[in-house]
Amino acid sequence: METIEYAVSQGVGTLTLNRPKRKNAIDAVMRKELGDLIATMPKQRDLRALIITGAGATFCAGGDISAMGEATLSAQDGRERMRFDYLSWIETLLRLEVPVIAAVEGAAYGAGFSLALTADIVLAAPDSRFCLSFMRLGLVPDCAVLYTLPRIVGVQRAKELAFSARELNAQQAHELGIVLEVTPQGRTLERAQQMANCLAQAAPAALAMTKRAFNVSLNSSLDAMMDIESSAQAVARTTQWHTDAVQRFLNKQPAAFQWPKALD
Repeated sequence: METIEYAVSQGVGTLTLNRPKRKNAIDAVMRKELGDLIATMPKQRDLRALIITGAGATFCAGGDISAMGEATLSAQDGRERMRFDYLSWIETLLRLEVPVIAAVEGAAYGAGFSLALTADIVLAAPDSRFCLSFMRLGLVPDCAVLYTLPRIVGVQRAKELAFSARELNAQQAHELGIVLEVTPQGRTLERAQQMANCLAQAAPAALAMTKRAFNVSLNSSLDAMMDIESSAQAVARTTQWHTDAVQRFLNKQPAAFQWPKALD
């Protein structure tokens, strides 16, 4: 692939945006390669966790602005390109039944900010900057950020970030709940790998069902969520992973799942 790299090791997939000279901006080639790759992920049975990161000093500067003026699309063509060339793979990422971690260093602007929010966990270096820059170009925030961001920061704050197109530093993003941890500089990918390696050893069925339940919880009723919980727990209790974990506890052995401590 020309613009991205992807490898799976011990259950952990690492997807690297690889246009560092263009600050990993998403052009037509990257858009196509991301779509083709991500479409295969739900069928990758060896995939237990996914990391998304960027090569060089930038996570993703958003859409490649230099290519935006090359052709004028009709509203219908533009809508179809957005739906099928972007949102199809964004939706696949959001629905992926394995944990997704975004390791952000440098800028996450525009669609890069949106891409980071497809992750279940966002980690950021102190130099990271987040910005919904769409309004600066007279555009609507896209790549599902109209769905993801309000669920993290609330509707009023999401509107303010979109309307103002102001920049957030890593600490501000952490305070708003966008970033889970601010990592030591240059070690964001290391922390993401540490977490992903841990999650790759966790109970896959329990993780998948937990993620799916949380993804629908804000659009569901209490009755619906209790039904999901009851059914999911019944399935989880039948797995070998659960049986082994109970046996380890009874035998006074260390738990197989241990969340890694933060980096010093």
